[in-house]
Amino acid sequence: MLRELGAKRVLFLQGPNGPFFRRFARDLRERGCEVTKVNFCAGDDLFYRGPDVVRFRGRPDEWPDFLRELLAGRRIEAIFLFGDGRPLHRAAVRIATEKGIPFWVLEEGYLRPDHVTIEQSGVNGKSRLPKEADFYRRAAAQLADLPRPLAVGNTFWHQALWTILSSVAVTFFFWLYPRYQHHRDVNALRQGFYWVRGAARKLLYAVRDRGALDLLLARWRGRYFLLPLQVHCDAQIQHSPYRRIEDLIVEVVASFAAHAPDDTCLVVKHHPHDRAYRDYGRLLRSLGRRHGCGARILYVHDLHLPTLLKHARGIITMNSTVGLSALHHGAPVKVLGKAVYDIPGLTATTSLADFLVQPEPADAALLAAFVRWLREANQINGSFYRRLAHLGTSCGLDASVLPERTATRTVQASREAQTIAATSPARSGRGG
Repeated sequence: MLRELGAKRVLFLQGPNGPFFRRFARDLRERGCEVTKVNFCAGDDLFYRGPDVVRFRGRPDEWPDFLRELLAGRRIEAIFLFGDGRPLHRAAVRIATEKGIPFWVLEEGYLRPDHVTIEQSGVNGKSRLPKEADFYRRAAAQLADLPRPLAVGNTFWHQALWTILSSVAVTFFFWLYPRYQHHRDVNALRQGFYWVRGAARKLLYAVRDRGALDLLLARWRGRYFLLPLQVHCDAQIQHSPYRRIEDLIVEVVASFAAHAPDDTCLVVKHHPHDRAYRDYGRLLRSLGRRHGCGARILYVHDLHLPTLLKHARGIITMNSTVGLSALHHGAPVKVLGKAVYDIPGLTATTSLADFLVQPEPADAALLAAFVRWLREANQINGSFYRRLAHLGTSCGLDASVLPERTATRTVQASREAQTIAATSPARSGRGG
């Protein structure tokens, strides 16, 4: 539904690594849109070139004025950007809001692995999706069933390739954009070291974790709490009370030691994309000694996540989409940050301490209604990194839901939710 965008002059800022934005622009042009793309670094140039490119080579503090002039000069009516937590994008969001220009944020899918997110006015902790269960029950009842999404398949190597190429371009062609400051370390030489270390650790952890899943289930099936960690530089940390992943670990271990039944254990699962950068083994051993629960803390890496979710007593997460996957597997979930699925009836409304004593199961019917609305509002079948040609677009996303559905219905949902919120009970704090 790209023809129903409602805007003819569109601005692209930074997109996912790879050719997605170039292909997406082609889709929009075929439907009568004028696309302008701002490039900020050589990595952007690598994947998006052409007469519609405007290059920003100034200092970060010069970006707001540059953008204001661009918006006025090109009479921009809509903005697309990947991730709303990057400093350059935070400034763009602020200016777009001031000027009343609608913007859409692209992000990895809430429903993984076969969807991506394209949501108006913010994602994750900045999402405008309602937090009232009654909204989703009522809205889903009025929607027709959707076919199963097409399987995207493994996109890791596609994403890895685009990331490596972008990193190489930024590192060795830095002189083209000497003032550019990326929101993460993308130096190709350092990243090469990390990739080698990550590969070595993967082999080491495979040996260390051999047979761990069988032993875990034999002894602790149904009696362990799972803490799936997020990457140390996850933008979602800003939507939580923590400064670092270490702060999350410290709080959860302390609460587990103080409140969880003695016949339970805590399984801490490292994020696979973070193995090259962080190892929390020493911290967990220290906390185990401090709280006297070291024998009941298990630190694992590449164990099969769906199996871990299926047999857990409960899942504790900062705000990872693993929490939503856990709900699909019937596991109770406690969210300690902000997450779109942190809704009464889906996740625990009690404190962390109370959750460790008595986890709250999710309402299966509400979960189905919530997922149905996500697919209606902002979840699009496809991948940013691996093009699925048979979905009918150049960019490889499902054409039947782009982008009118994301352009209007999230806002409608927010307005409708205001009426529901007036009669909804207040939510308790995270506590613990």
